[in-house]
Amino acid sequence: MAHSERTESERPTDRVRGTPPSTADRSAADRSATGSGAGVGSVGDGHAEDGVAAGGSADEASTGVGAAKPALRLTDVSKEFGPERAVDGVSLDVRPGELLTFLGPSGCGKTTTLRLIAGLDEPSEGTISLAGETVAGETVAGGGSFVPPERRDVGIVFQNFALFPHLTVRENIAFGLSDADDAETAARVDDLLDLIDMPEHGAKTPDQLSGGQKQRVALARSLAPEPDVLLLDEPFSNLDVRLRVEMREEVRRILKAAGVTAVSVTHDQEEALSISDRVAVMNDGSIEQVGRPESVFERPESKFVASFLGRASFLEGCLCDGQVETGVGRFDAAALEGYDTVYDGAPVDVLVRPDDLRATPAVPDVADGVVVSRQYVGPSFIYRVELSSGDTVHCLHNHVEEFDLDEPVTIELTADHPLAWYPRGPGGDDTDPTEFSTVDVGDDCRSR
Repeated sequence: MAHSERTESERPTDRVRGTPPSTADRSAADRSATGSGAGVGSVGDGHAEDGVAAGGSADEASTGVGAAKPALRLTDVSKEFGPERAVDGVSLDVRPGELLTFLGPSGCGKTTTLRLIAGLDEPSEGTISLAGETVAGETVAGGGSFVPPERRDVGIVFQNFALFPHLTVRENIAFGLSDADDAETAARVDDLLDLIDMPEHGAKTPDQLSGGQKQRVALARSLAPEPDVLLLDEPFSNLDVRLRVEMREEVRRILKAAGVTAVSVTHDQEEALSISDRVAVMNDGSIEQVGRPESVFERPESKFVASFLGRASFLEGCLCDGQVETGVGRFDAAALEGYDTVYDGAPVDVLVRPDDLRATPAVPDVADGVVVSRQYVGPSFIYRVELSSGDTVHCLHNHVEEFDLDEPVTIELTADHPLAWYPRGPGGDDTDPTEFSTVDVGDDCRSR
């Protein structure tokens, strides 16, 4: 059976191992420069592929864009509310013209981070710097200074759009242009109405607009003063599913046409992956991983990131003699991202997603497990299979291929990409496999 999928490395408890110990044992400076304990891949187009959660210079060094100052820089930013630490040591650069999304579950600190950037809250520790033309690298928070939100060149698009109901579309867009004369204001509003493809709607009031039109007007109003950074707080949460998908593409088009640097927050994985240049996945107040959407999805650096981005299953396995032995059979260890023979004998968890697996009906004696549930998602079924080994996996099948509940099946690994994997210590704990001998772990593996 062949296999394949995603990878990387950081904490010894759950990060992917992609380099042998002699290489992985780098200096603390090297680790901070990549945000990861293993080698960080690249794809040759000058964008960070994964793991850049450290400060700006490291991020720039890893992406080859060190010449441009970041539009926004967060350095060791933390925020405490009494005993609660909502944001914990966040460091990140956002590049000029980039659309970066903070993604994570409720309570992970993403909205608090957005409020800190906007100036609606003050950080307990760390600094926030804006490096656009008008502020020239000014530190707007931290280091003994705090610039209030009205003096930061930052625009905000709120969840509920916050349009003024008594003003027309033109008046809403022009609201922030108090320093411009009438002719300049009219010209700017005309340009923005064209940009959002609503030139004939200028005289309407918000109650005469659809949800998508309201969002475009709110976006135009925030873009009108030409902010250094535009912040979007769950921008699609008030739209129905069909309109949400349509507006993702439209909002990205508008932001790119305007050339603005934008930072968004959402808990919607599909939204973040579809509109962003880079995604910063947050968990418990910290950044787990930063990278291009496809890199973060395909090479998750932690089991949390793997589980949060799409449906993930983990196969317990052992590396033995260049093979990985799992509850669905044995496959070549070369299918693991960053595999090296130094890891032979180590117990691992291998990440598989529904499209990596295929179920086939089988007699009980040769089956790998049984179907315990199924979810109909239109063109496909997603089947949940409990394996005899104790693992649970999900398989994606065309809607014409149906399995009954409790039906015994074999599972084939059909992925055609490198597979991410995460180390487990002897007995199943999350010990770094570089911290114990492969002889000892090999004995543990072979006892399975």
